[in-house]
Amino acid sequence: MAAAVRAAECGVRVGIVDDNVTLGGQIWRGESEEGPMKGAAKWNRQLRTADVTTLCGMRVFDQPEPGILVAEGADNFMELSYRNLVLATGARERFLPFPGWTLPNVMGAGGLQAMVKSGLPIRGKRVVVAGTGPLLLAVAAYLREHGAEIPVICEQASWRSLARFGVVLLRQPGKIAQGLKLKKSIAGVPFVANCWPVAAHGRNALQSVTIARGGKRETIACDYLACGFHLVPNIELPRLLGCKSLGGYVQVDCFQQTTVRGIFCAGEPTSIGGVELSLVEGQIAGLAAAGNEADARTLFDEREKSRRFARVLSRTFCLRRELRSLSFPETVVCRCEDVSYSRLEGQMSWRAAKLQTRCGMGPCQGRVCGPAVQFLFKWNPDSVRPPVFPARVENLAAFAGRPNAEHSAIRGGS
Repeated sequence: MAAAVRAAECGVRVGIVDDNVTLGGQIWRGESEEGPMKGAAKWNRQLRTADVTTLCGMRVFDQPEPGILVAEGADNFMELSYRNLVLATGARERFLPFPGWTLPNVMGAGGLQAMVKSGLPIRGKRVVVAGTGPLLLAVAAYLREHGAEIPVICEQASWRSLARFGVVLLRQPGKIAQGLKLKKSIAGVPFVANCWPVAAHGRNALQSVTIARGGKRETIACDYLACGFHLVPNIELPRLLGCKSLGGYVQVDCFQQTTVRGIFCAGEPTSIGGVELSLVEGQIAGLAAAGNEADARTLFDEREKSRRFARVLSRTFCLRRELRSLSFPETVVCRCEDVSYSRLEGQMSWRAAKLQTRCGMGPCQGRVCGPAVQFLFKWNPDSVRPPVFPARVENLAAFAGRPNAEHSAIRGGS
């Protein structure tokens, strides 16, 4: 949204394609004009005044040739042509396998929050929130606000790491204000560091979770486990387009341009740094893609400030090695293909695991198990092939038959 607004202000033709039914992503999902954050409202107002073509509910799944993308919607598909492209593909939660993690009602922390925003009733339900990262507090506050009972928040990072993180926040008044607001929202909820889930229990659905806490184990009855071990950047589409990555993030220059000329990238795919960093990177990318490098340079200092915070965030919530020992031999690691930990132990690489066990070859294409095996076995899930998302055969066939296939097109935009 930020990139589209800034590019449109420069007078170029701009189209924004979002795979959600409304703009705003996970952060601003369900936010109204009167919402407490007002972030989405601000950018939506600017989009309405700018000359931007908006396509929601469309997911890009292939690039058949440079400058041409193919996107699929609920009942159609489109060919999109571009001269310059800004990728803002966001991030997803990292899941780590442990006994019982595949039980119904064991969910990602952000995933449960999104479902509640979409109408899942949570009032009166007991929800254990566990994993690592600032998202845990935001989710706990949101769920409590909507009537959930939070018996405990389990953070795997140590108190020492969290204390250092707090010192950094002292230099950022805006972050302190956010923290105080969250603290007020979850007042009375136990927050425990050096703590993580080791097993989920239940017959047909989750009934309780066992946590490791201070060297001891404790079982807590609950209806939901909201669990997420920080975030993983969505770099599958950038890599499909030929953009190089380093350390799991898309490589960009000072103007957010990737290693492929004319393709820019902003937000979590370049580093996990939160909404402020994403917005400033988006503005720089939009301005640079429209040829306005002078105005883009004026935002460099603001971006560097946010990047310093991102680096601290990464150090604070680095995963501890004890989490590699959560899985039992029979624990499922790849949910799509039902591949257990014991079947992966003897493999030497991600490629070998795919060939021998089909790990990562299911509908999610390794988006869930890929980051898990990267942490567990230090493999590098590096293979990306089209379609980058599951696509309907009818659309693949129709596109293969172009130019006679009937489809929509946007040509010549930025």
